[in-house]
Amino acid sequence: MQFYFWPEERRVTISSVGSWEVMKLKGSNRRFSYRSVLPTVLIAGILLPFLFIRAAFLALDAGVSICPSISCLGWRFGPRFLRGSDASREFMMELRRAYAEGAGGYIDPKVVEAAPDSLDDLIAEMRSSSSYQQLDITTFVLKTRAMLMKMDHKVQLARLRTLFYGHLASIGIPKSLHCLGLRLTEEYLVNALARSSLPPPEYASRLTNGSYIHFALITDNVLAAAVVVSSTITSSADPEKIVFHIITDKKTYTAMHAWFALNHVPPAIVEVKSLHQFDWPAHVNDMVMETVEEIHKSSSAYRYYSRADEYRRLEALKPSTFSVLNYLRIHLPELFPKLERVIFLDDDVVVQQDLAPLWDLNLNGNVLGAVRAEESDEGEDSHCIGKKLSDYLNFSNPMISSLSLVSNRDQCAWLSGMNVCDLQAWRRTNITQTSQHWLKHNRESGFVLYDVGSLPPALIAFEDQIQTIEPYWHLSGLGWRMPDPELLESAAVVHFSGPRKPWLEIGFPALREMWRAQFNHSNEFLRSCRVVE
Repeated sequence: MQFYFWPEERRVTISSVGSWEVMKLKGSNRRFSYRSVLPTVLIAGILLPFLFIRAAFLALDAGVSICPSISCLGWRFGPRFLRGSDASREFMMELRRAYAEGAGGYIDPKVVEAAPDSLDDLIAEMRSSSSYQQLDITTFVLKTRAMLMKMDHKVQLARLRTLFYGHLASIGIPKSLHCLGLRLTEEYLVNALARSSLPPPEYASRLTNGSYIHFALITDNVLAAAVVVSSTITSSADPEKIVFHIITDKKTYTAMHAWFALNHVPPAIVEVKSLHQFDWPAHVNDMVMETVEEIHKSSSAYRYYSRADEYRRLEALKPSTFSVLNYLRIHLPELFPKLERVIFLDDDVVVQQDLAPLWDLNLNGNVLGAVRAEESDEGEDSHCIGKKLSDYLNFSNPMISSLSLVSNRDQCAWLSGMNVCDLQAWRRTNITQTSQHWLKHNRESGFVLYDVGSLPPALIAFEDQIQTIEPYWHLSGLGWRMPDPELLESAAVVHFSGPRKPWLEIGFPALREMWRAQFNHSNEFLRSCRVVE
């Protein structure tokens, strides 16, 4: 086969000569044999790669001042899936550099105040033409830090306000209770019946008679005391065997005395006594006064402690935190020197079942009978409903970790609020002195040994002196949460431990009604002060 080109005609004809085909191309006088095509292609294939590589090097040399790094070229020209990781790494390096060069230092409060309020505001500010001209990586880091600091300040302020309002709601005395106290105090002054002896002289011998069931209640809340006494007597199978010992402070004594003098609870008897009416021997008086003085010292130190934050200051203002009455339970043997046993009740409980079986409970030589807040599911390990010992005590502190109690740090803490106390066994121990010792050490250590309150030092002092009793005797936490209905119904004593006390508006409505069901709704004082409508 041969190729012929005729430029003057510019057309192609094909003829066949024997077994060969001839192509005639008009438009050129030159003739090329097909044999010259193959060498031409081979030469071009060899030279073109060298030319391309040379051109690439020249382009790189020319652009080095504009884009000096390989990662930059990848950012501009590489496929997105190839260049993403390098770009992110380079961006993070730029952020770190800007932070280290000054953007991570002190920020003027005025800059924080002027910072954007949200990420959307920051993005909107970055998009504005005026800011875009001045925006660099250092400015971006500075603005972002200022925005985060501003947000953090708002969160802290909201948290503080929540604590403050919650604190006010939990410690405030409702107007109705304040009215009741004033009315009863006035009645004590003008009404001889309100000043009558408690108990009547003919029943005074029962106060030290061990054949009766003795309940101890230390409180300055008249209405709460009325509910505890009423519910205990109503639930008892033999109320004639009940003797209540109510201890209060001097300012509440007249109102407390007037209430129980005017509202008898026969056949049970009630004794109301103020701290100033106790006639202790000198050594006992010194022991009690040591506790009182330590509470006053701790209250002052905790409130003004140099490292105390606002939360600590609010905790210090809670009446229960440093209430002298709340700590006097460690002096039960001194308060009742002629009794061998008492059942101690807090003022925020409601009794639903007869507690006489507790009176005869064998404590096996231990001082205290108490419930440990734990439950177990079938096939599973038991767990705490309430708090563990480690939730109260700081076992990371050497003074606490050196105690033998450390081996039980994950054990459920026993519950206060309803306890059976063997006062005879108590007198053979140094529990009271140990509790005083830890009160003092916690103050001197800057309150780092345990959370302030009367229970943590008692957890240490009563170590190995607790007889665990069945959980149904005591259901706690009703001031924190609504309990399971079955547990609520079956519990012998329900305890409103927590901030949502039943006499406060913040209490759970259903639980408040259960508590208020113990009132005599026809009582003149309750109606006049609108405790009941």
